[in-house]
Formats: sequence, C-alpha cells, structure tokens
Amino acid sequence: MDSTCVTTPFGRRAMSFGVLATQFAAQKNRKIEAVDKWKLYRSVCEARPLLGVTDRSLAVLNALLSFYPKNELSNEASLVVFPSNTQLSLRAHGMAEQTLRRHLSALVEAGLIIRKDSPNGKRYARKHRGGEISEAYGFSLAPLLARKAEIEELAERIITERLDLQRLRETISLCRRDIQKLCEMIAASGKTDIVEGFQARYTAIAVSLGRNSKSAELKEIANFLASLRSEVTNYLENIEKSEKMGGNDCQNERLKKNSESESISKRQNSEEPAIAVPASQIRTPQASVAPVSETPRPSLAKPVSQKQFFVPDIVLVLKACPDICHYAPGGAVTSWRDLEVATAVIKTMFNISHSAYQEALLTFGRQGTAAILACLLQKADQISSLGGYLRNLTRKAGEGGFELQTMLLAQLRGRKENSEATMPS
Repeated sequence: MDSTCVTTPFGRRAMSFGVLATQFAAQKNRKIEAVDKWKLYRSVCEARPLLGVTDRSLAVLNALLSFYPKNELSNEASLVVFPSNTQLSLRAHGMAEQTLRRHLSALVEAGLIIRKDSPNGKRYARKHRGGEISEAYGFSLAPLLARKAEIEELAERIITERLDLQRLRETISLCRRDIQKLCEMIAASGKTDIVEGFQARYTAIAVSLGRNSKSAELKEIANFLASLRSEVTNYLENIEKSEKMGGNDCQNERLKKNSESESISKRQNSEEPAIAVPASQIRTPQASVAPVSETPRPSLAKPVSQKQFFVPDIVLVLKACPDICHYAPGGAVTSWRDLEVATAVIKTMFNISHSAYQEALLTFGRQGTAAILACLLQKADQISSLGGYLRNLTRKAGEGGFELQTMLLAQLRGRKENSEATMPS
C-alpha cells in the first residue's frame, strides 16, 4: 500500500481505524467504472438505515455532490471538493455551521467521504499554469465510488424488505376483511355461539398487530389469520353442503313423483284408445265423491321493501375524518369498501362489542355506521368508550334525536376552526 495515499485530519481531530480502512478501500478500487453521482446518491438514500446516517447527513452529502463539476464520479478525475462552510451551508438549506460540522463528521465516520486536510486546515486547490487542478484539499468522494457495489446491494435489500413488508400488511388486511365478512354471514344465520368463538380468536390475534411491527411478527400474524380464515371458510362450506344436500333430497323426491305420474299417463294413453263421447251422454256419477282440492297458489303480494338508510357523501366523511385513512388498505380510502375495512379495524382496536355494532348496522346501515366510526375515531381522545358512545347514538337515532349529516358537518366545522386558530397571524 502506498503510504502517500493516507491522510490524517488537521487539528485536534484524531485518526481512527475506521477512517484508515476507508482510505485503504478507496485506493484499492481503482478499476471501478464511472457512475452517475445522483443515481448513486439515491442508492445511498435507500440504504440509509443500514449505513447509519440520518437524513440531515444526507442533505450535507447532497450539497457536497453538487460541488463536484461532473455528473459522473470517476477515478480518472480528482474526486475532492473544497467548498467553504458558508457555501456548503447555503446548499444544505441554510444549515447552522455547528450542525454542518457534526454531520460532516458523521459522513466521515460512516465511510462515505474522506477528509483531505491541507497543512493549515483550509480547503482550497492548487492549479497548473494551464488552469488544471494539480492538488486539492477538502472532502474526497472516492469512498462513494469504491463502495458502489456494496451501497447498491444494501439499497436493494432495503427495497426488498419494504416490498415484503407491504405485501404482508396487504395479506393481513385481506384476511381481516374476509374473516369479518364471513363471520357476519354466520351471525346472520343465527350461529351466534360459533361467531363469538371465531371473534374471540380473531381479537386475540388482532391486538398483537402494531403499526411498527417487524417482518417476523407480521409473518406470524399473517399465518394465524390465514389459518383462522380457513377454519371459517370450511365451516361455511359445510353449512352450504348440508343445505344443498337437503335441497337435492326434496328435488329428487319431486322428480321421482313427476316421473311416475308421467309414466302412468303415458301407459294409460297407450293401452286405452281414445273414444269420442257426445256431451249429452256424459252423466255425473251418483256416488258421493269428495272434490279434489286445488293446491293453493303462492301469494303474489309484493315483498316488504328493505329499510332505506341515509348514505352520506364519502368526500364529506374523508374531509371531516381524515385519520381513518391510516387504517385503510394501502393507507388510502378510495371507496366505501376501503372505508368499511378501515372501520372494521377500528371496531376491533377499540373493543366495540358485536351487539353494539349490529344495532348500529340495523339503524344506520353499513355505510352510515362506517361514517360514524370514522367520526368517533377523529375525536377518540375525547371519548372514554367508543362502544358506549355508539350505543348512545343508536338510541338517539331511534328516538329521532340524532342525524348523521349534522354530526359530519359539525366535525368539519370543528376541523376548520382548529386549523384557522393554529395559523400564524
């Protein structure tokens, strides 16, 4: 190793093995191809958690790269930039000088840049008579080029983990939605004891789900929910099969009777020739014969129409209650289905009982209940029990003392007043 490639910091800053290793690595990788500096910077931003730097440090690195005159980092040119702290602070969005120095030290410790201090600690460049730079003192970007493959690998790992985490959360959201919908089907059939058993297991799993859960925890939760969904599906499949078999027995019996009647009729028609008898010769038999009663026809009365529920404007709901979007699939509500999925999460999170939820559904409908739960979430810090509050609103609505539209408009006015109050005068 050429000892002239090693440079030590100026002043009281001490040399460390980490800085020395960074300098050695930068000198070994001389055959690396040129790379677009901004593409490499984006990879550094992706790999930030594994590189041990903050976003403020990356803002300083961005400013340093902006002082490099070319778009590509290459070993054929000098990779040293030498801006003053004043210039660097301006390009780092006005960062204070003391903060700037701290983040420069963090970049050096992370092995992303190297200090190349002059004898007096100043940053400057010496030029030939022709204007070319012969020697420069400042910060070398050579470690970025030397660690190109490593940085890109770390960035790819972070991206893969993020996508896997996103897929896990999507899978969990779908399982939760399916379990809730299927349990509602079982409850509608009157199997309340079965539903309570499934619901208890579902709640025990759902409470362990947090917004900052790690990948391993989410995988375990996803497996539990998938297993529970399979059990609920199998239970409904067995119900469907039993009903289908019962219907087939009745149908087969009807088909058998119809076939027998048809065969008898055909046999009689084939054995007995048809004889035309004048109507005047037809006599009514004297024996007392009970008249055959006709099968009553089904009633043609119109079915009772279902209750028409008030459906609020979903745009109004989202403007008045924006917090509900955090619990929707993908973090956004694009339809009533997304809103219902999000409120199903809220129902479980705040332990709203199944009976209170069912009473609200009968009173407000699915969409109205979802809108009410979104409002209750928006002011959850002011309500001690969301389940009790929901029951109270249901009771008031039955007495004619509550309107959902009025609640949404009041919530929207409150948000506007709070935003105007917090705006600087």
